[in-house]
Amino acid sequence: MRILIDKILERLLILIISVMLIAVVWQVISRYLLGDPSTLTDEIASFSLIWFGLFGAAYATGKELHLAIDLIPTKIVDKSQTLFSGIVTFSTLIFAFFVMVIGGLRLCWITYTLDQRSAALEIPLAYIYLVVPISGILIVYYSLDIFIKKRQMIK
Repeated sequence: MRILIDKILERLLILIISVMLIAVVWQVISRYLLGDPSTLTDEIASFSLIWFGLFGAAYATGKELHLAIDLIPTKIVDKSQTLFSGIVTFSTLIFAFFVMVIGGLRLCWITYTLDQRSAALEIPLAYIYLVVPISGILIVYYSLDIFIKKRQMIK
């Protein structure tokens, strides 16, 4: 299952970065060569960047490549690396669940209820913000998978 999700995310990230690249290139061409800047490409590039960043964060979590901030001295961490790794993984899971999944679903519901739309594309912003709970679910899944695997390695 994890391999399938990894493959889907990889292809999705390639698609999103391609759409963003095409939008930015077209924006430059339409502005400087044609003299008539496109109004849609700015929003397409912005929304693509949001989706790329959040799905990329989920993918990085699955590959255990996420950002680490060293607040605890290395000597202490080296003595109990599996404990601290478990704490980090569990903290990531809790954050993703409460902030991204629950908070993201509330954000989507509120923007859907208020019928907020993007300025140029007229897309409901709830669809754009849907990436927050989806990537949160992926991060929770990956964190649980990593946490379970690390517990099995301890036994």
